[in-house]
Amino acid sequence: MTAQSPKISLTRYLVEQQRVDGRIPSDLRLLLEVVARACKSISHAVNKGALGGVLGTAGSENVQGEVQKQLDIIANDVLIEANEWGGHLAAMASEEMDSIHVVPNRYPQGEYLLLFDPLDGSSNIDVNVSIGTIFSVLRKPEGSAPAVSEQDFLQCGARQVAAGYCVYGPQTTLVLTVGDGVAMFTLDREQGSFVLTQENVRIPEDTKEFAINMSNMRHWDAPVRRYVDECLAGQEGPRGKDFNMRWVASMVADVHRILTRGGIFLYPWDKREPDKPGKLRLMYEANPMAWLVEQAGGAASTGRQRILDIEPAKLHERVSVILGSKNEVERVAAYHSR
Repeated sequence: MTAQSPKISLTRYLVEQQRVDGRIPSDLRLLLEVVARACKSISHAVNKGALGGVLGTAGSENVQGEVQKQLDIIANDVLIEANEWGGHLAAMASEEMDSIHVVPNRYPQGEYLLLFDPLDGSSNIDVNVSIGTIFSVLRKPEGSAPAVSEQDFLQCGARQVAAGYCVYGPQTTLVLTVGDGVAMFTLDREQGSFVLTQENVRIPEDTKEFAINMSNMRHWDAPVRRYVDECLAGQEGPRGKDFNMRWVASMVADVHRILTRGGIFLYPWDKREPDKPGKLRLMYEANPMAWLVEQAGGAASTGRQRILDIEPAKLHERVSVILGSKNEVERVAAYHSR
């Protein structure tokens, strides 16, 4: 899309996705518009920062035992309140809640399930670094009981019908897939709407950039250490080229950079908690990001398995994540198989 092209709003884009070959049904279109409006509200709260009195911790912990920021709770509430009454959803699940939130009986129930990390990278809130919202949409399984249960959510990532994230940085950008490639939308604050700024996003298959928290190197498994050691060896090493390292400590920001210019993101299993498969949440973070990356021509793996093929056993399951430029991800996976 060039500067001279007519502006295409998110609504128009979704309407065209609905009409062209019936790629998405009307209920899914309306659901995604509601999610986008909720992201706009979160963006306004983030932008106010100290002026809005929203910085600092909330004095509570989430189901993961992590200290919650005030904005974590605000963003979670915004998403629930925006989505529960529209008639498109049967239930929601959030990284910040112990169990699912079933749409109250006073509202009509739809056929979709919404999962979200309301504010990814919240450790960066108080220092004014990019953070974001990640979301995933599943269809309620056919033949399931009328009463929604956690079991309905336990579907592999390959069954997602929509996924995306909104990054709150210098611009507020919504990145979306409905299974037909990846599109980016930038919030036009004067008009109050998301405008299409890039279609058919593609991740280069090769890269010279990796993202990982190097402070954990001593805890990594051998395949990850081998890969990073080879990157650090640079032009004189086995890879024959110099690599840059980037690490924002916000998955949304790191993945957005990869979708924009390529790279590989690693948040692997490590020895500190050997019984846990990884740190990131499969349902709220890994699955939606993996599908976005694959839709843009990249790859996403645990090192031993394609992320989108994992059959979840529980709502807050964790997983090792390696995603980004296809050839680099496949290299790391090959090291795990040896």
